[in-house]
Amino acid sequence: MSKGTYSFTTPIYYVNAAPHLGTAYTTVAADTVARYQRMNGYDVAFVTGMDEHGQKVAETAEKHGMSPQEWCDSMEPAFRDTWDLLNITYTDFVRTTEPRHAKTVQKFWTDLYDKGYLYKSAYEGWYCVHEETYYAESDLLKDEEGQFVCPDCKRPVQRMSSGEENWFFKLSDFQDKLLAFYDENPDFIRPVTRRNEIVSFVKGGLKDLSISRSTFDWGVPLPFDEGHVAYVWADALLAYLTGIGYGDDSRPGEFDQRWPMQYHFVGKDIIRFHCVIWPAMLMAAGLPITHTVFGHGFLLTKGEKMSKSKGNGVMPADLVKIFGVDAYRYYFMSDVQFGHDGGISIERMVQVYNADLANTWGNLCSRVPGMNSKYFDGVVPEVPESTKHLVTENPLAELAAGLYEKYDACMTDVDFSGAAAAVQELAHRANAYIDETEPFRMAKDPEKRDELAAVMYNLLEAIRIVALYMAPFMPNTSAEVYRRLGLGDITQVTDIQAATAWGQLPAGNPVEKGEALFMRLDESEINLDM
Repeated sequence: MSKGTYSFTTPIYYVNAAPHLGTAYTTVAADTVARYQRMNGYDVAFVTGMDEHGQKVAETAEKHGMSPQEWCDSMEPAFRDTWDLLNITYTDFVRTTEPRHAKTVQKFWTDLYDKGYLYKSAYEGWYCVHEETYYAESDLLKDEEGQFVCPDCKRPVQRMSSGEENWFFKLSDFQDKLLAFYDENPDFIRPVTRRNEIVSFVKGGLKDLSISRSTFDWGVPLPFDEGHVAYVWADALLAYLTGIGYGDDSRPGEFDQRWPMQYHFVGKDIIRFHCVIWPAMLMAAGLPITHTVFGHGFLLTKGEKMSKSKGNGVMPADLVKIFGVDAYRYYFMSDVQFGHDGGISIERMVQVYNADLANTWGNLCSRVPGMNSKYFDGVVPEVPESTKHLVTENPLAELAAGLYEKYDACMTDVDFSGAAAAVQELAHRANAYIDETEPFRMAKDPEKRDELAAVMYNLLEAIRIVALYMAPFMPNTSAEVYRRLGLGDITQVTDIQAATAWGQLPAGNPVEKGEALFMRLDESEINLDM
């Protein structure tokens, strides 16, 4: 029986370039949550998609000699193919140019218009096309020539003329309400460093937000004023609602079941939109607010944020070719602390791959089935009554007994590194158990046959449990290990707590040796600078 719904999103990604490591980092994190919570008994909704409107997209399309729609259509395969490559199991992929999303945008803003939260006025100020963001002059930086530049991307900003009339959302009305909300919901913004930043920003005063543009037409038209289209952030944020059936008659009841969501996973550079503008919009609409916005850090190479303009951009497919998709996923989830900036390098990836995967998990999955094939003809041994106590009373069973609580606490807290470390502890202990019990010596003594059966059963059972807990990180590998144990389809597990209780591996199951899961890598043979 389902524990209920568990819903969350990645950002709706800009279509100006193909997904890079940072984009993939957010998406793999969300997929790790999706896979775990499905195994944990929840009905999961995982929304991602493409942010296709705005001036920046229109300009990019023009540079490529395409219409904006043609450009967006050309980018869809880049995103879908990358998510397929990384085994991403999203439940809805929202394109903001879809008619269903336009319906969401128009319904939402018409509602706020009717409620009196919008007014029309001329705007004069600074705007960054790249960030799709308006800035107060006090927020801007200056370049070497003394020209104002964007504080985020450091590109030149444009002075928007007062001749353009826009529709404004009364964001300033929500300053005190937002501060009260932050106080009452301390986990809304995570980690706490991001929360402190947002609280300080809101206390500094909020200005009303322009939510429409009339100088170009690449956007969702606002039904209450012909010639105005929704400003890109007033459009893209609403994709989170589209992805769970807001206003969609073909998905009756879904939105009410799934909203509010548990998480929005975003990069720290867009938390103001998600932690200030978005909750204010929801308050105005009378909708509950997502439980948590988690603003993770940047991936750094040689101390710098990865970007194509700096020449240090690496694409996911480049690393998958070297490490394989499961090792790729495992590295970014286990070795980069989610929420903080994380330095990444080929050297470190090789170290983690060899230590955690080739030497520990992969080695265990090779040694144990190999021994079992030799000693018990490749089937899970039946443990005689004389040594059944060794199955319940051993260090592996003891460690496995407390693993769900530790692992679940980490995964609920999106502490992927902690969850991976907890699982690796059991894998390490199983390897040590081999050294302690020396099954290869027992096999030479007929009087120890019963004890050997218990030892081999314990090792195979530890592998089964590790495979279950590794599945959200490395779905292909865990599925293969599960198959080799004669256990069927691991994706059918919907109660991981019950499934990881000790002693459930059926005696008599065929155990396949199979090829090595992870071959050791030599860093000197990898020709990729990162």
